[in-house]
Amino acid sequence: MLEAVDVGKRYGSLAALAHVSLSVEEGEILALIGPNGAGKTTFVDVVSGSVRDWTGEIRFRGRSLRRLRPHQVAKLGIARSFQIAQPFAGMTVAENVTVGALFGRPGPKTLAAARASARDVLEPLGLGHKAAEPAENLTAPERKRLEIAKALAMQPSLLLLDEVTAGLNPVEIEAAVELLRGVREQGVAILLIEHVMQVITSLADRVVVLHHGEKLAEGPSAQVLADERVVGAYLGSRRSPLR
Repeated sequence: MLEAVDVGKRYGSLAALAHVSLSVEEGEILALIGPNGAGKTTFVDVVSGSVRDWTGEIRFRGRSLRRLRPHQVAKLGIARSFQIAQPFAGMTVAENVTVGALFGRPGPKTLAAARASARDVLEPLGLGHKAAEPAENLTAPERKRLEIAKALAMQPSLLLLDEVTAGLNPVEIEAAVELLRGVREQGVAILLIEHVMQVITSLADRVVVLHHGEKLAEGPSAQVLADERVVGAYLGSRRSPLR
């Protein structure tokens, strides 16, 4: 589905990404992990069209993403969330999701149809009863779900999620895991930036580790998380990050 080959991105003298190659298969959940500053969000920014002037090649179902802007990438079937939830201020929860429905995949769109689509997305995410409330009134976990709802309303086939469990407690994290399992069951592939090992081990089919902008390891989650290079990159010791 998604193939990135030798991707690089520099900010002046800083190489945020260097020679990164990875792929995401249809219906797969791929976890992209690494220490802070490893280049994870930069990679998602590149794929989603949020940053320009990168090197290498990225193809989505055979089509190059080079020079495409975010709205063009979205219409191909790629949607993203942001690490810091960013609801549209002054709009209700339903209106936030309606924007996603209008912005996403091409095809005939009316405001009435977009509103109906928003309702269909909000209910499974447990936000249906909040539809008429101002989005800024939501709690932190609810804002995380709203980020996912806005992205899902765009009808993506690939969802890029940037730390959707950050700041959540264990009960909220488990609910997020179940939510993402449901998303995958709908046939949506997920590239997941994550630090919470419970989420990675519960969801990821494969794991790619970035460190200083370069790919450090790739493979099944249990194998990668036991790799001494990965343990060292995260903890600077030989202790397993799963403990």
